[in-house]
Amino acid sequence: MSLVQTEESLGLTEPGVQSPGEVAAARKGKKKRAGLLWWFAIFWLGIVVLAVIFADFLPAEYDKPIGDAHQAPFESWPEFLGTDYLGRSTLSRIAAGAQTSLIVSTIPVATGILIGGLLGLTAAYFRGAAETVIDIVADALLAFPPLLLLLMLASVLKPPSVWTIAQSKREYVVVAKAMGARPGRIMFKELMPNTVATILSYAVIVMAIMIVAEGSLSFLGVGVPDPEPSWGGMVYKEKDNLETYPGQVFVPCGVLFLTVFSLNVIGDRLRAKFDVRDSNL
Repeated sequence: MSLVQTEESLGLTEPGVQSPGEVAAARKGKKKRAGLLWWFAIFWLGIVVLAVIFADFLPAEYDKPIGDAHQAPFESWPEFLGTDYLGRSTLSRIAAGAQTSLIVSTIPVATGILIGGLLGLTAAYFRGAAETVIDIVADALLAFPPLLLLLMLASVLKPPSVWTIAQSKREYVVVAKAMGARPGRIMFKELMPNTVATILSYAVIVMAIMIVAEGSLSFLGVGVPDPEPSWGGMVYKEKDNLETYPGQVFVPCGVLFLTVFSLNVIGDRLRAKFDVRDSNL
């Protein structure tokens, strides 16, 4: 007999109120599910990384026809994902599209982290007018239409600034100032190391946002130009063939969904971990 059943039989719990045993069981189940999602996300992103690395070594080139158009997935090997409307290898284009997604998700995010991190450190240390000006600039960028560049700058600029400003009030920063440490040392030796983990965990989530943004632009026909492949562009080119050749739409959609989902899982897990650590200080 379980702890929950024992408590119910003895009348130790009220109707509609969870007992400690039920709370513990629910927490354990939630933790187990979160662990499974974490390892699935790691596994899937590992596959994406391998696709990026070995995309140029696949037998078929992504921009040249290899056979009949619209071959269904899982009908032939090694092109087990079939071919697109021009007879090009879907597998090769998915792998090459992973390279495109890596570029559009890492370069803007890295640029945003660099700019936002430096501005955040400046606002955190000098406060006053510097903090006010940087905050106004961040709010102004957030007010613009969601163009890709502005989305990148605004989404990455704001949170690191808030985090570094919060860190600037910590005891170790106050002590460093009292000991006469120079501004550069406080900013790069005290503030930066304590913000890197949180900024990186947030960057993972922003990478997912950038992949979705690129996919949305490509789906609208204004993204990566053909013949360069992107997952959103593959969906855009095949959208009119959804009823007759659904596989050529579902495959890139599935890859895009699983990649964004995995990045969100990892980003949320890292953010929760570092938030808990911070709350215990």
